Amino acid sequence: MESNRDEAERCIEIAETAFRHKQLEKAVRFLEKAQRLFPTAKAQALIDAVTQNGQPSSTNHQSKCNESTGPRHRRGGDEASSASGDKGGDSGKPYSPDQLEAVKRIKHCKNYYEILGLSKDATEEDLKKAYRKLALKFHPDKNHAPGATDAFKAIGNAYAVLSNAEKRKRYDQFGEEKVHTSRHGHSHSDFHRGFDADISPEDLFNMFFGGGFPSSNVHVYSNGRMRYTHQQRPERREQQRDGGLALFVQLMPILILIIVSALSQLIVSSPTYSLSLRPSVGHTHKRQTELLKVPYYVSAHFSEEYTGMNLRNVERNVEDDYISSLRNNCWKEKQQKEGLLYRARYFGDGELYQRAQKMGTPSCARLSEVQASLHG
Repeated sequence: MESNRDEAERCIEIAETAFRHKQLEKAVRFLEKAQRLFPTAKAQALIDAVTQNGQPSSTNHQSKCNESTGPRHRRGGDEASSASGDKGGDSGKPYSPDQLEAVKRIKHCKNYYEILGLSKDATEEDLKKAYRKLALKFHPDKNHAPGATDAFKAIGNAYAVLSNAEKRKRYDQFGEEKVHTSRHGHSHSDFHRGFDADISPEDLFNMFFGGGFPSSNVHVYSNGRMRYTHQQRPERREQQRDGGLALFVQLMPILILIIVSALSQLIVSSPTYSLSLRPSVGHTHKRQTELLKVPYYVSAHFSEEYTGMNLRNVERNVEDDYISSLRNNCWKEKQQKEGLLYRARYFGDGELYQRAQKMGTPSCARLSEVQASLHG
């Protein structure tokens, strides 16, 4: 029933946005949906106001909006913060006291479980539910309080680490020890050193919600830090392209030196095999493993150098790498599908929901076949 309550509140948010754009029919539709999911006095009051006056009264509507928390209300929090004299955050936009308080709570968290508001015995479904709720709440397009970007990044790292079984196990063993160590030599936000995620928080958000938060803004990660930029005018982009070309010409000698150095290293220490889908430099002969029939490419002299036990060891490594790649791709496919389904339900998009339902997970299917072959 609690999940229905969250969905009902999202429907009320959409209805309030529709009111502001004078889309009364859409607003009433989402209010009625909210009542079916989780009846509330707020939704009923808005429905009554529309029925009697054709639109919600400004006094009643404003008071009801203020009852919702700042992070859950898309514009109401901004209006309330402007009226109360709150200052803008890093982006210069207004924010609510509740949003600022929520950011402070994240900053004072001592471990990843506390960030997500979960206990150490939380299931994978608990992790997903907590991440979805917090990611929408702290996304920089929605929360403009100072430190919201760092909080969003901490939430993404927390989920990415705890949702990975191997990393979660290591974090449970050594995470707390690293927390205490970091307090003496680093700032409080560095407690996750050594347990960074393999994916950026913004990429993780896009994977969950199928394309990211709807906005004209762009978030770019540079050296682990997020910076906030806006769409630029064509004239400015043209100037930047010219400047970029000049910079590229200046860096050309350094790039050539790096490329030559990399090529020389490849020649000296070329890997034994390649799992690429087509031939590459140094790996032109196609083979397949005896057990799982995994295709891989080797050098022209491979057959002369690897026979007997050495060949079996190479093929075992090929199959281990192949299975590891399948697991990683399967995880990404599942996250993308679930993210699209969640986004479709959130925005009430039936077409997107059908497309998400039909989305396949080929890596997961292949992984099941491989596992059946190994244990069969």
